[in-house]
Amino acid sequence: MASTARRQAPIGPRSLFLTTLAVPLTGWTVHALTLHRKLAAARRDPLTGLLGRDGYTAKARQITDRYGDHALVVLVDLDHFKEINDGPGGHAAGDRILAATANRITAWAGSRGAVGRLGGDEFAAAVRTAPARRELRLAQLMQLLAQPVEADDGLLVDVSASIGAACPDLLDTRDLGLLQRAADAAMYAGKHTGRAVLAGPQHAAVPSINGRRAGRPGTSIRGRAA
Repeated sequence: MASTARRQAPIGPRSLFLTTLAVPLTGWTVHALTLHRKLAAARRDPLTGLLGRDGYTAKARQITDRYGDHALVVLVDLDHFKEINDGPGGHAAGDRILAATANRITAWAGSRGAVGRLGGDEFAAAVRTAPARRELRLAQLMQLLAQPVEADDGLLVDVSASIGAACPDLLDTRDLGLLQRAADAAMYAGKHTGRAVLAGPQHAAVPSINGRRAGRPGTSIRGRAA
């Protein structure tokens, strides 16, 4: 009776070379992908020095995942920014205001917070704060951002911002995307009112079109204008 066992042919020099070459290539591919992700996360906005969208998102997710109900996600949008860019000071004045806004949000968030520039005149922050201190913290941010900014000619430019915020316990989620969508709706609910709006469940239910759809009024935190 013939044996059904098959004898494996010896590996030739060329096959052995290709096999050994594939191992380091695979390792280098993984390394390159990991390095690319790290570089993307570390990439900063050249004007403000803030984290870009990818870097901010990664750090903000760490904060919401780790601190849960003690996390606060904030979106900031400057009011009438186009008018500043189109004004006498031009884009130089606009750049100074963007840089000043970035510095102020960074100081407010502290070294353990995440602050990023999402694009244009829109900023985001994620911080750890006790639920009992949310209103105070948002009022402090509103007051800080309302301070005038000194332009190149020494004149003070009035600044105002709209602020929306969201937290996991009020929305029953730690998903950063959902928190930011609710904060975005809350921000537009309080646009040009001088109020920081803390999102409730009604804001989470607002349909979003490119992140821009006004929500219904929610809990508001009044800031003192400069």
